[in-house]
Order: sequence, then C-alpha cells, then structure tokens
Amino acid sequence: MTDPQQDAIHHILTRYRVVAVAGFNERDRTQAAYYVPAYLKGQGFTILPVGRGLREGLGRPAYPSLRDAPGMEVALLYLPPRRVGPAVDEAIAAGARAVWLPLGVIDESAAARARAAGLWVVMDRCMMVEHKYLDL
Repeated sequence: MTDPQQDAIHHILTRYRVVAVAGFNERDRTQAAYYVPAYLKGQGFTILPVGRGLREGLGRPAYPSLRDAPGMEVALLYLPPRRVGPAVDEAIAAGARAVWLPLGVIDESAAARARAAGLWVVMDRCMMVEHKYLDL
C-alpha cells in the first residue's frame, strides 16, 4: 500500500531548507519540539525558532510569530490543537511553501486550506523520522 503523503514528504525534505518551528522548546530537550529541530539543524536545515517570549534557539534568534520568520519555507507546528488552525492560516499568509504537523497532530480543515492555497502538507508524521527514512 502506498502512502498518500509520500510525495509531499519527499518534496518537502528534498527541496526546502528553511524551517520555522512554532512552539520550539529549548527548556526541555527531551521533547520533540527541541530534538527534532536540533536533528534537522545537524542535517543542514536552517531552523527559525518561533514563540512568544522566546529570545533564541539552537544559536539563532527567535521570532515572535511565523509572519516574522524571514525566508520560511516550511512551518513545523508543535502547538496545542486549538492553535494549529490559526498557525496554518498564518503560515499561508506569510508565504510558506509547506506545513508540517508532527505526530499526533491532525487538522483536516487547516490542511485543506493550506492545500487550497498551494502549500504542501504533511500531517501526523515526524519530520526527523521521515528524513532518516529517506536516507538523504
């Protein structure tokens, strides 16, 4: 059985290098909101930490919102479910090319809006695991 998201996963991981991480968490390094971006940085991605009150992350300046993240190509959203839809809308408005919702995060209506706006969308997947799986 083929994975309907495989084209989007491959496209995002092979074509885009600037990832804005909403909900980035440097306080707890055991959380995916820290170790996944850290892994991606180690693989050559540019990570733009995003969060209110966040000053920096992974040695880079942080941004208060996705709108403020310069050059964002992918919006990786580690957010509570109630904030995912508005963040997807913000990513669309900010010119993102893709939205990635991590494991356990599913918002079909937000994904439909992103696709309708021409963005690539991945839901309920770990960007780190998928990158390792593609063996890039």
